[in-house]
Amino acid sequence: MGRRSCLAGGNRPGAVKSGKPDNLSPATRLVQAGRAPEWTGPVVNPPVWRGSTHLYENCADLAAGRADRDGEFYYGRRGAPTQWALARALTEMEPGAAGTVLYPSGVSAIAGAVLAVLRAGDVLLVSDNAYEPSRTMARSLLADCGIETRFFDPLDLAGFSARFCERTKAVLLESPGSLTMEVCDVPALAAMARERGAVSLIDNTWATPLGFPALHHGVDIAIMSLTKHVGGHSDLMMGSASAGPELYPRLRAKAQALGLVVSPDDAALALRGLRTMGLRLERGAASALALAQWLAGRPEVAHVLCPLLPGAPGHDLWARDFTGGCGLFSFVLTGRTPAHRARLIDALNLFGIGYSWGGFESLVIPFDPQRARSETSWPPAGWNKDDRLGVRLAIGLEDAGDLIADLEAAFVAMDAE
Repeated sequence: MGRRSCLAGGNRPGAVKSGKPDNLSPATRLVQAGRAPEWTGPVVNPPVWRGSTHLYENCADLAAGRADRDGEFYYGRRGAPTQWALARALTEMEPGAAGTVLYPSGVSAIAGAVLAVLRAGDVLLVSDNAYEPSRTMARSLLADCGIETRFFDPLDLAGFSARFCERTKAVLLESPGSLTMEVCDVPALAAMARERGAVSLIDNTWATPLGFPALHHGVDIAIMSLTKHVGGHSDLMMGSASAGPELYPRLRAKAQALGLVVSPDDAALALRGLRTMGLRLERGAASALALAQWLAGRPEVAHVLCPLLPGAPGHDLWARDFTGGCGLFSFVLTGRTPAHRARLIDALNLFGIGYSWGGFESLVIPFDPQRARSETSWPPAGWNKDDRLGVRLAIGLEDAGDLIADLEAAFVAMDAE
């Protein structure tokens, strides 16, 4: 076998056949995606290819060069079959995508994608409910690069339009917001950005392409933290950005210039997690809805922030644009103090206290949204001014009844003297 070729196995028994139909359901695509026979050979999954150095046959082969695309051995930083299979699988899951770039973390994916489309002097518009590390990035890394960031209310379309200027070149969206769960009109916002010549990017970690095919809805670049649902087992960190044929080469070139690469071992874990992601999302969303419905009837709870819940803020937009969700949502306590909230969280036995989400285990953190806003006030209009103490739940794969019982006991402990 020549070193330039990848794997000779397209016709071997057990290899995934080519010519798959285009109308496969998402569940079937999750199983089939990225399983190119030249990368898997006679086994189901691509092997873990570890190696920094890719060898050439001779000087002529070296001088001929290699195309800058997945599937061409060049140097370890450009990946090998394990990473290529994951990138291709994610591309196949995102309708309209021409390619996917892998990054060492979700934050790295956001940074890499933003830097690929912006230059010094440009303006970036960022949703005011964005992931806190995105806000930190705007104040530090992007500012140091000469990029100005302006935040906007994601629910105010007229206000969004007014934020544009001749230097506005990109818009970063997040729907739902990672703490307060607002669902914005992504198709409308993306269309407005395109009309003004700006690139639209979205952190689509919450819904994934299974629940919200972002490029199909008009967004230019779809970003995910693969640490969450794709990995699914709280044992890897990785991010991705997928784009169409115009912007994908820019993502790839910037990632290479920054020297970004992911471990083949982590890529293998992500591929494994991807195969069951649909089932885990369905289970987490169903359990989250059950808990949200139960919390909506609790006297200690002022508001349940869960787009899956009929009547909750953002539910109508979610029902219009989304086909799925996940187990992440929030609620707001009423008439309580930070000490009450701490007792509630500390009394939980089945919820770990920690950041991240999308794994098999349930998690909880407190949050105070007013501290992370610059363009929108909190609480929203019509809420009691004291409705400020938030609790974010990330529902895992435990039995929903057990989680409800755990919360019920914690509410009792919260108010115990």
